[in-house]
Amino acid sequence: MSTTAYAKVWKEARTYALTPDQVASPLVGRPYDLRHATVSLWLNSGVPAPDVAERAGHSVDVLLRVYGKCIDGQREVANQRIARALTA
Repeated sequence: MSTTAYAKVWKEARTYALTPDQVASPLVGRPYDLRHATVSLWLNSGVPAPDVAERAGHSVDVLLRVYGKCIDGQREVANQRIARALTA
């Protein structure tokens, strides 16, 4: 399949999978963006960084340098884990 044909199919598929506002955004503008979304999802789901790095084919250092800024919303869970560890 040519790159042009692939891009055309991808662009059309986005219109079926996304809302009109999302289609107008850069969200998954390229198939490669799905990789970034997947790795970010794994990290934000609490999968340990070494496991995510292995699945993504990165070192932990590279993983955190590239995707560390995507980790969000885990402070409260981390605080609870720390508090439990300190009282155990």
